[in-house]
Amino acid sequence: MAGLTLFDGVAAPTDGAWSVLQVTQRARQLVEAGFPRLWVRGEIGGFKSYQSGHWYFALRDRQAQVRCVMWRSDAEQSAVRPEEGLEVFAHAEPTVWEERGEFRLTVRQLLPARPEGDWQLKLERARQALLRDGLLDPARKRPLPRFPRRVALVTSPDGAALRDIVAVLARRWPSIEVLLVPARVQGETAAREVCHALALVNRLPVDVVIVGRGGGSREDLWTFNIEAVARAVAAVRVPTVSAVGHETDVTLTDLVADVRAPTPSAAAEAIVPDRAEQRDRLRAVARRLTIGLGGRVELGAQRVERTADRLTAGATAALERGRARVERLGTALDALSPLKVLARGYAVARGDDGRLLRRTADFPSERAFRLTVQDGDVRARVEAK
Repeated sequence: MAGLTLFDGVAAPTDGAWSVLQVTQRARQLVEAGFPRLWVRGEIGGFKSYQSGHWYFALRDRQAQVRCVMWRSDAEQSAVRPEEGLEVFAHAEPTVWEERGEFRLTVRQLLPARPEGDWQLKLERARQALLRDGLLDPARKRPLPRFPRRVALVTSPDGAALRDIVAVLARRWPSIEVLLVPARVQGETAAREVCHALALVNRLPVDVVIVGRGGGSREDLWTFNIEAVARAVAAVRVPTVSAVGHETDVTLTDLVADVRAPTPSAAAEAIVPDRAEQRDRLRAVARRLTIGLGGRVELGAQRVERTADRLTAGATAALERGRARVERLGTALDALSPLKVLARGYAVARGDDGRLLRRTADFPSERAFRLTVQDGDVRARVEAK
């Protein structure tokens, strides 16, 4: 903004005079460019609520005042309704109302300027810083491991939260190893100790981290609304679960952690499965596998049986074909058998050496031979030719 004047970058009219609208428009540009959104503390004065839902009022102190507007969309979400003389913190954007040439604030949020308002203001400032750095982006949240082997607990060693978490883990998943990284969770040194404990967690071989404490007042839980603690939670290298206070308590660590648990016991339930449920699930899977395998075995047996039937039928058919062929060959051989000839009254002469005697020259006088007829052999001798 150094060296910037009201008329920089704007062409002057030919007669050297600016219109009122040109001046107010340029003034608005300068104010909006030169001021960030800021917190302003002051008393409410001249409050008016119009039928449109917009609020108009002034913020004042002993030395000055400034006109303010709060549009309907922001007014409907405001936890504070302006009242005459009420001291508030206003989160606002400075601007210039061109039609009237007035400097005013467009108010986005109101907080009471009482002790609880101071707490809310600090909390809102820290939240805005985390938001600017992307630490509240839902896309950066990581899923919890399904079956963690080792969990780190960042909490007080004397608090009820530790006992509740350990009891739930022992009941649901006894095999998990628990590493306590002790830290005070309230008091002047609590924020420093929690940040140190979270830094130590990054050097431990753990799968998931639970950070938190049991219930308490807003002051008791404030450690977990400190920006440095929230950033330490966001910097943990493994998935984190924030479990601070009761279900209605929401802290900055809840917003930056990967998972927000309403209570410490709920945090323990979130990080481990239930052993009994897993056992029932495994039994159900075993039953389905048994049924499925039984069906496959039965189907296989049916296929084997059908295959055996086909093999038996095929073998039987092959044997029948072989038997028929043998019978045909046997019939052919039988038709060619010399026995058939003998059956018709013929005989065959053989010498003692088994040689066939076919000519008369083979039958010298006194030669012994065998005569084969239909039903056997007859010894014979040649008497004369």
